[in-house]
Amino acid sequence: MAAHLSDTRSNGAPAGDPDDTPAADRYGTPAVDPDAAPTAARHAAPAAAPNGGPVVGFDLDMTLIDSRPGIHACYRALSAETGVAIDADLAVTRLGPPLEQELAHWFPAGRIQEAADRYRELYPEYAIEPALALPGAREAVAAVRELGGRAVVVTAKHEPNAKLHLDHLGIHPDALVGWLWAEAKAEALREHGASVYVGDHTGDVRGARAADAFSVAVPTGPCGEEELRTAGADVVLADLTRFPAWLRRYASGGGHDRHRADLA
Repeated sequence: MAAHLSDTRSNGAPAGDPDDTPAADRYGTPAVDPDAAPTAARHAAPAAAPNGGPVVGFDLDMTLIDSRPGIHACYRALSAETGVAIDADLAVTRLGPPLEQELAHWFPAGRIQEAADRYRELYPEYAIEPALALPGAREAVAAVRELGGRAVVVTAKHEPNAKLHLDHLGIHPDALVGWLWAEAKAEALREHGASVYVGDHTGDVRGARAADAFSVAVPTGPCGEEELRTAGADVVLADLTRFPAWLRRYASGGGHDRHRADLA
């Protein structure tokens, strides 16, 4: 996510659009040394779902799904409609922060909210069909369930559009929470009792740390391995195909050990 574009309000909360009312049918920091001993608060035994498994949070864009092709098409459509030049190639290289932050590069301040609202209206038409599940995404969610746990998607994206993505790609978490970015993600992670949060952006690492959750990072978005480690990620996996094995080790170890993995 060095500016992972999502569909959120700049303050991480809904504003203005009728669709910004949270869906009634929701599914349901300083850098650290990666080799340092875990603190008791952040690496105590994993919080558990009612049936005993871990509660794991996942980011959406560039963690579970590759949304770049559709977002690219949506920006081009917005540009054509508004007459404002938008470099869609550049915009999709910095997905992650709230949509308004990206639009501020292209629109004057007085037009940003209007452009954001229109982008969200265009999004279902242009952005859902082209999106792809990233390698290991479905298996990562399934691995949580196999351990008796719960999977919660916490994203900065406009929640109704996030739900469209998940439904289209057949990824079915136990809960979905949208409109939260970086440290604000801790609100939902704490609410659901997540002991692990998986993301691709330094903002996801910050959200995990703010929630005292174990930060698992994947460099499948705009942030590289070293950037994620410097931000405080506890473990960096090459991609989600490695997550099920890591999660089994984490769960069996009670969350006390750092299960680092080298990138392949």
